Amino acid sequence: MGLILAVAVAACSSNDDPPYVERPVEELYNTAMDAVAAGEWEAAAYGFDEVERQHPYSVWATKAQLMAAYSYYQRNKYAEAIGALERFIQLHPGNKDAPYAYYLMALCYYEQITDVGRDQRITQQAMNALEEVVRRYPNSEYARDARLKIDLTRDHLAGKEMTIGRYYLRQGQYIAAINRFKNVVENYQTTTHVPEALHRLAEAYMALGVLEEAQNVAAVLGYNYPGSEWYVDTYTLVTGQEVPTAKAEENKSWFSRTWNSIF
Repeated sequence: MGLILAVAVAACSSNDDPPYVERPVEELYNTAMDAVAAGEWEAAAYGFDEVERQHPYSVWATKAQLMAAYSYYQRNKYAEAIGALERFIQLHPGNKDAPYAYYLMALCYYEQITDVGRDQRITQQAMNALEEVVRRYPNSEYARDARLKIDLTRDHLAGKEMTIGRYYLRQGQYIAAINRFKNVVENYQTTTHVPEALHRLAEAYMALGVLEEAQNVAAVLGYNYPGSEWYVDTYTLVTGQEVPTAKAEENKSWFSRTWNSIF
């Protein structure tokens, strides 16, 4: 009975799996490239994986690793693409295509970034990977695009901090809100969220009754973003007055005087 069962299992296994047929490396690689040209990414990835599996020590295997990763990326199978790229980088760190491998890995993370209402772990991974491209290959064509995407990624991370900070502010958890807004001001200074972060800081300090801290924050906002809507709102919040219209040379604003007293 055991023998019959074993035979049956073997038969099922042989029916489920395609038979292994060794083929010349050039034929496997060219067939996979034909699949790429046709946009058949699943077949392409399988074909390139077969090149590496059947001919692991050939020069074709190195190219196939990278092309398999590219095929997985095109199919939006990011985990598989990242795995193939990590293997390529580990085995061939000095390869001429290593800069592209790092860049493609960064894209795999970058294209998975979700809205600021969700967990931003993948966003942080994207930024780390993009910064690695710039660090290793600062003069490459990939570094130029990576720098742009780093700015967008940082803005996204700052947006997440702002979302959490606003939530704490609405809930009356002012210390928690202040910590989030401070993080934006201190660690994401080049992002578009800084003016609002300063305004929200002033709001939180005012709610706590810490007028001096609110004035200090307002001074920084007025000095750095005098033309923004957040400047107007914060000035009114802290002073109870509208922003004066007189020229700065003729009549220094309260913000400017406060700024000079602090710094």
